[in-house]
Amino acid sequence: MKKMLSFTLSILLVLSCAIIPASAEGFDSFGAYEHVFIIGVDGLGASFDKIDSPNFDRIFADNAYRYDAHTETLTVSAQNWGSILTGESFDVHGFTNDWCKDNERDSGYGHNTIFYYARKAFPDAELVSFNNWSPINHGIIENDINVRKINRGTDPLVVDAILQYIEKGNAPKLMFVQLDSVDHAAHTYGGYSDRYYNAAKKADIFLGDIYDAIEAAGFMKDSLFILVADHGENENGHGGTSKDESSAVLAVAGHSVNKTVLNESVQNRDVSAIALYALGIDKPEQFISSVPGELFGDSREKTVDANPMPDTEKAFRKFLYFFVRMVNLLVGLFDK
Repeated sequence: MKKMLSFTLSILLVLSCAIIPASAEGFDSFGAYEHVFIIGVDGLGASFDKIDSPNFDRIFADNAYRYDAHTETLTVSAQNWGSILTGESFDVHGFTNDWCKDNERDSGYGHNTIFYYARKAFPDAELVSFNNWSPINHGIIENDINVRKINRGTDPLVVDAILQYIEKGNAPKLMFVQLDSVDHAAHTYGGYSDRYYNAAKKADIFLGDIYDAIEAAGFMKDSLFILVADHGENENGHGGTSKDESSAVLAVAGHSVNKTVLNESVQNRDVSAIALYALGIDKPEQFISSVPGELFGDSREKTVDANPMPDTEKAFRKFLYFFVRMVNLLVGLFDK
C-alpha cells in the first residue's frame, strides 16, 4: 500500500511540475533570439564614457554594458577582430593586419569564426558582414560558407548600405558591422583630440540609425544587438599596452538582457560566445570566450517590468508550488 501511494504521489508530483510554465524558475536565453546584430566600432575605447552619446544611452541604459572591457594584449585591429569573431586569443588564431590584407581563407584553415558555426547550424540562413576595413571580410571571415560580404570605403557608405539592405526586407540570422572612422581620427589627430571625440559622436549617430532601421523592420523584438570595439586609443593611437589602449566598449541589448554593468573581467572576445549562445549554438571547445554570468538570468529588471505576470497566474503558481511541497512531504512520510 505504501509503495502504491508513494508511486501515485510521485506521478502527481511529476505532473504538477510539468504544468508549471518553464519561465517560472527563470529565463534561459540559450537560443532565445532569431537574429544577432554585432556593431563593431574600431577604436571606441573607455573615453566614450565622457562623450555625449544619446543613442548609446537609449539603447543600452536598461540593458548591459561596460566601457572598459579587456582587449587582447596586442591592441591591434586584426588581432582583436580575429578574437572577437573566433573566440580564440590572438596568439592562437595568429591573424595580423598584413596577413589579413594579403590572404583569403576558407573553413579548412581552422580558427573558424562565428559565421562558420552559424552556417553549420542554419544551412539556409542569411549571414552578412559590412565593413569599412576590408581585411576582416578578406582574411578573417571564411570564403566558402556563403557569407554576403559588403565593403565600403567610408562609414557613411557602410551605414547607407546597411540601411538599404534592411529596408529591402533582408532578415540576417547573423550580421557583423565594422566602422572605422573613430580609429582613423585617432591615428591622424590622436586619441585625446577633438576630432577623435567628434568621430565617436558620429559613431553614436550611426549606431542609432542602424538600431532604428532594425526596429522599424520589426526584427528588434527577436534580436540581440551588440556594440563592441577592438581596442581603445591614447594620444598616439593604439598598439601598446596602456590602460586606454587596452579598454574597449562592450554593450548588449535584447529582451532577456539584464540591466547591469558587466563584470570588470569581461573581454571583447566574449562577443563570440554571447552571439552563439543567443542563437542556440553550443560553444566550440576551443573557445576561451564566455557568456558573462550576469548578462542573462533571473535578475532581468527590464524583462520583468516589460512583461508583468498576471495576478491569476501568480496565484496559480503559488498553489502549484505549495502542492508540490505537500506531495514531497507525504511521499517522505509514507515511505518511512
